[in-house]
Amino acid sequence: MVRRFDAYQREHTWIGLPLAVVYKFGEDQGGYLTALIAYYAFLSVFPVLLLLVSVLGFLLHNDAHFQKQVVDSALHQFPVIGDQIGENIRSFHGNTLAVVTGVIGGLYGALGVAQAAQNTLLKIWAVPRHDRPNPLRSRLRSLLVVGVFGVGLAATTALTSLASDARAFGVHPVVLLRIAATVLSTAVNTGLLLFAYRYFTVGTVRLRSSAGTALAAALAWQFVQWAGTYYVRHELRGATATYGLFGIVLGLITWIYLGALIFVLTAEVAAVRARRLWPRSLLTPFTDNVVLSRADREVYTSYAATEVFKGFQHVEVRFDPPTVASPTGTAADTATGTPPPGAGLPAQDGSGDAKDVVP
Repeated sequence: MVRRFDAYQREHTWIGLPLAVVYKFGEDQGGYLTALIAYYAFLSVFPVLLLLVSVLGFLLHNDAHFQKQVVDSALHQFPVIGDQIGENIRSFHGNTLAVVTGVIGGLYGALGVAQAAQNTLLKIWAVPRHDRPNPLRSRLRSLLVVGVFGVGLAATTALTSLASDARAFGVHPVVLLRIAATVLSTAVNTGLLLFAYRYFTVGTVRLRSSAGTALAAALAWQFVQWAGTYYVRHELRGATATYGLFGIVLGLITWIYLGALIFVLTAEVAAVRARRLWPRSLLTPFTDNVVLSRADREVYTSYAATEVFKGFQHVEVRFDPPTVASPTGTAADTATGTPPPGAGLPAQDGSGDAKDVVP
């Protein structure tokens, strides 16, 4: 039954491609890469909130008109935080130390996100270490990406608010205007992802082959934003301070993690599609008693290529033929790697030992 399913998934892309993505996600330790991006993103949120409150304190100080505008804005409708703003609107005061702390902490977290995303893409696309930017250049590149993404996120946030807040027009906006704002927001997010793919992988990624995947990621992120808006408006509205605070923190962690997971998974899909790293052998992650497919060989060779530190360093990858037990208990011919009759396993690419030289 296992051999039949293996043969089926090799012949049908609709199941062979997702299976290859799942295998590569596990082999690249995608769960850890996702958690690292989410950690730095979560770490950057609270310094930015501290900065927001401090700047708000400077702006609100002795300005009754602006205080009323804030109280009447959508910010006041936010659970827990909105109540605190409404009750303490006249006691807000700016703090220079808080502003400096917010800027430094937010920048540290944002650079951490960019560095984690850069490392993720370099690993997924198997860029050799000697081709990667040095520690100084990688941080300068991350700083540039932080600036580009900051402008892009500001634009998409404004478009999302435009699409969801009817009061921005004084009347209910027409459906076409909401659709246009959503389409523009998705287009901006797609462009940001393509920029990250291309820039962080030192030009390894071809934009044409990754455009569809980036669009799918942008659409998935748009859905996550809608789900987050629904959660805040319907599940947390009117919540008590204690329950609402836990709900906000847990919801924020989930929201950030889902965004990081979308980023990593879609990058894996783009790499597998662009390099045709499928179909994989069904039992490859579970046992050495398996005949590798062409995609298996290319994937494992790329993992060795990733760890080449110097341009004058050469690594030779050799795949010895496996010893495959037959139903009668005899083993495969270790000299040729040919499975015994009746084993029903796919034929190995080439004959004898397989060697791949990785420059």
